[in-house]
Amino acid sequence: MDDRSPHVMRCATEDRIRSAWLGRVSGCILGKPVELVSILQGRSALRSYLESQNAWPVRDYIPGAEDPLVRLAGRGCVRGKICRAEPDDDINYTVLSLIMLEEFGGDLSTKDVAVTWLRRLPAGATFTAERAAYRALLCITEDSAVMGLPHDLDLGPCAQNPYSEWIGAQIRADMYGWVSPGKPAQAAGLARRDARLSHTGEGVNAAAFVAALASLIPATDSLEAAIPGALNEVPQDSEVQDAVELALSLAEKNEGPEAIHERYKNLSPVHAVNNLALVVWALARGFDDFSQAIGDVVSAGLDTDCNGATVGGLWGITGRPIPEHWTRPWQGRVAVSLSGLAEMNIEDLVQRTVNISARLNHAVRD
Repeated sequence: MDDRSPHVMRCATEDRIRSAWLGRVSGCILGKPVELVSILQGRSALRSYLESQNAWPVRDYIPGAEDPLVRLAGRGCVRGKICRAEPDDDINYTVLSLIMLEEFGGDLSTKDVAVTWLRRLPAGATFTAERAAYRALLCITEDSAVMGLPHDLDLGPCAQNPYSEWIGAQIRADMYGWVSPGKPAQAAGLARRDARLSHTGEGVNAAAFVAALASLIPATDSLEAAIPGALNEVPQDSEVQDAVELALSLAEKNEGPEAIHERYKNLSPVHAVNNLALVVWALARGFDDFSQAIGDVVSAGLDTDCNGATVGGLWGITGRPIPEHWTRPWQGRVAVSLSGLAEMNIEDLVQRTVNISARLNHAVRD
C-alpha cells in the first residue's frame, strides 16, 4: 500500500490525536494535586513536598499526603487514588473547543465562542480572565436571546479585565493545532478568535503560539523545526518570543528553570508568559522522554496542572505512545463539568477529533 494513501494518513492522524489526548489528560492529572502548593507557597515548598513523598524527580503520579492544599486540589488525582480524570478547566476547554469546531467548523468566531460559553460552560467552572469575561458577557447580553446574539454585538468589554494576559487562553489552544496539522496559520487563527473573548496582548499571543506549535510538531517531527514556524504566528517583539528564546537557551545548556523564575519574578504565577517559558523549557529537554517532559514541568512550579497538560498534549501530538503507567490508572474515563456532560470516553473524544481534523483539512475518509 502506498504510504501516502488516505487509510495510512488517517491512521497516522488517529495515532497522533490519541496520544495528544492521553498526554494532555495525564499531564493535567499529574499537576493537579500540587497546583495550590506551587501557586500559594512557591517552588521551594513544592520541592519540599515532592521530596517528602520520595517523588523527586517526578516520573510518576504524585503520592498523596495529609497536606491540606494537596487534599483540596488533588482529590482523586494522587497515586493509588486515581480511577478517572477528575473535572478540570484544562480539559473542559479542550472538550469545549471540540464541540465548537463540530458546530461551527473553521469559521468559528469570537461570537460563536461567546454563545457556546453561555450554552455550555457553567460560570462556576471559570476562573480569573474567563470568569471576568463571563461576567461582562452576561451584562452585555442581558437583553439578548442566547440562541441569537445581535450581529453587531460588541464583545470588547469582555477582554478588558485585569487577568487578560494570564494563562487561560493558552490552556484553550491545543485542539486548534491538533486538527490543523501543518497549517499553523489556521491553528493560530482559531486560537486567537477563541482567546479574544477573554484575553488581550500576550495572553492572545501565547494561545496562538501553542496552537501553531501543536500544528507544526506532527508536520516536522522535530521541535527544533516546529518552534520557528510557531514564532512566525506571534509578533517579533512580543514577550512570548522572548520567553521561548530564553527557554530554548536554558534547555540547550541543560540548565534548570531558575533563570525563568528570576526573569519573571514580578509576574503572577498564572501569567501566560512565565508559564509558557516553562512549557517550552521542559518540552525541549524532554522531547524524547514523556515522563521527563511532564515531570520536569510540574516540578518546575507555577501553574502545574496547566503546564503538565500543555506539555503532555504537545509531546503526544508527535504520535509516539504515552507510557502505560500514565494512562492505565484513569481507564479512559474523562470527567468534565460542562452543561449536559459529566463523563466522557477517551476513544469517543479521539474519534470526534479525528473527524474534525478530516473535515477542516478536506481529507478523504474511508
